Formats: sequence, C-alpha cells, structure tokens
Amino acid sequence: MSHKFRSICLLCSLLSLLLLFWLPVDAQSDFNELEQLLKQDQKALGNNLATAIWKDGKIIYQKQIEKEQGDFNLKTQTSISACGNWLTAALVMTFVDQGKLSLDDKVSKYIPIFSTYMKGYITIRNCLTNTSGIQTDGGIKALRSTKFETLEDQVNSFASKHEIQSNPGTEFFYSNIGPNIVGRVLEIVGKKPFDRLMQERITRVLKMRGTTFTNDEGGAIDPALGGKSTVNDYLNFLSMLLSKGLFEGKRVLSEQAIAEMEKMQFAELPVKNIPKPATGWHYGLGEWIQEVDSKSEASIISCPDFEGSFVYIDKCRNYAAVFFTKNILSDPPKDFYKKFKEAVDLQMPASCQ
Repeated sequence: MSHKFRSICLLCSLLSLLLLFWLPVDAQSDFNELEQLLKQDQKALGNNLATAIWKDGKIIYQKQIEKEQGDFNLKTQTSISACGNWLTAALVMTFVDQGKLSLDDKVSKYIPIFSTYMKGYITIRNCLTNTSGIQTDGGIKALRSTKFETLEDQVNSFASKHEIQSNPGTEFFYSNIGPNIVGRVLEIVGKKPFDRLMQERITRVLKMRGTTFTNDEGGAIDPALGGKSTVNDYLNFLSMLLSKGLFEGKRVLSEQAIAEMEKMQFAELPVKNIPKPATGWHYGLGEWIQEVDSKSEASIISCPDFEGSFVYIDKCRNYAAVFFTKNILSDPPKDFYKKFKEAVDLQMPASCQ
C-alpha cells in the first residue's frame, strides 16, 4: 500500500469520526420553532430557562438560555413546585409494589386522628387524585408547610382544623393537601422521613443527585410543593417511566404500578378547582392525563407546576421532555405549554392514533 493511499484512508477516517461527533449537535437545528418560542417568551419566563428532550435512550435536544452566563443550565438545582407530585406518586407506588400498603387503604389506618375528626373514609387513592374532600381556600399554593415544624404537625392540622366540604371521591379539587397526607403515611409505614425515603427509593436509584425534598430553611417537608431538581435529573425519572419502570437495566417500578398511575381516576366527577392551563385534562395518580389514544389509554402525561416549568411524556411519539425555569416573574405566557409541545412535535412523528 502506498504512502499516499494510506494518507487518504487516514484522512477519510478522521472525517468520518468528525461527522459522528458533529451530527448530533447539528440535529438540534431542526428545533428552530422551539428555540424561537423560548427566546420570544424568555423574559416572561424569568429570563433563565433550560430544556431537554429524551428519545430512544438518549437526549436528542438540549437548550439553556441565561440572562448572564452561569445563571442556569441543565444541572442547576431549582424549585419544581407542583412537578414534585409525580415523584411523590411514584414513591407511593414503590410501597404498593412491595405490598406494604394499598391505594384503597384508609388514611385513618395509619393516622387514627382522621377517624376522630370524621375523615375516616379518605383513602390513599383520594389523596393522590385531589378527591379527599377536605376544605381549603386558594388551591395548591394556599397551604405551605413553612408554619409547621414537621409534616406530622401539618397533616394533623388537616384532620383537626379543616372541614370536609364533600364526601371523599365525589369531586375534584386541586390542592396540596392530598400529597402531603400520603407523604406522612409513607413516613409511618417506612419509619423514615419523607425526604430520606425519596432518596433511597427514587432519586438515588435514578442518579438524581441534584434532587431533594429536604427543607433547608427548616420546617415541614412538603411532598406536594417542596421538591428541588435539575433538568437532567428529572429527565432520568421520565425516561424510567417511558421505559416501563426500568432504569439502566434495574427495575424501579413495576409495569402495573405505572399503568395504575396513568389510569384516569374519577374522570366523571364534578371539577371544583383546576388550574386554567389544565382545563379539559384528566387526572391519574399525581399526574395529568392530557390526551388518550383510541383505546382510551393515556398517551400524553404531564405534571406542570403552572408557574412555567413543564414536564411530560408523549407515549405515541415515544419521547419525554423537561422544561425548567429559575425565576417566574408572572404567570406563564398564554398557551405556553401547548405551544411548547406543538413546537417539539413538529420533529416527532406519532406512532398511534
């Protein structure tokens, strides 16, 4: 073989290797509509935002927009507010998978004070579906945990100081009461604080090193609104769900558990309180069901915080997406969640009807 021929072969090999590294980055140019949307709404979304899309075992798109360099990226920990409900529901299902509790167990089985105050019929399922019937004003933001020293204190106050406004399972009222009640049940069953259980059963297994529910300011842990995470971390969680409970070959949740989470719960109930962007959606266990397929099975599942951040799975297009913001200055721009998903879907052919 001549020296010239060998040089040509080496050059071709180097060019081929360069293309392998370059193509994945170049593929992101297909998401021009999404990038235009993010730039257009950057100020309204708090100036600092990051997003990533996972499909076929890898991240196919990622983007961060910062007001100043170093402000925010895919590894920056931020408050995820109501997006934490999905994680809390998944933690519950690890106990269900082990047979340590049932979704239809009454809360009073674990917290007897609920029977004392005429709330003995509320179930764990009611708590995860916003159908407990316990009265609250102002929806999900009304009952922050900061004035309570422990989750036990807060949940006991739900039993003793809040009236039943409807029988359990008879109307939908979106609030943070249910997730926090069930979070306390897990502490009793698991004999550990909620944040420790979340770490041992979900975040550590999924390599979510920037995710926690620990309250650094003191006061009660908040399973509904108190989570903090990163784009990359939350994407690990969604990829596990999209992979039917497996993460890097290890089972985190059973397929039955995920199917139950994605099942519409109490779909025909009257709706007394719902965030405006979720109007027309249904509810599973700790997650919203935006659309169903021809078999009435959930096809688009999400858990936005309704302050800008948006996390969802599209089963028909087989992808997951995470969009986090650092600071919200106002309500999200009108129809932002819808426009975000439409911009992504332009590059994702659907595989079901």
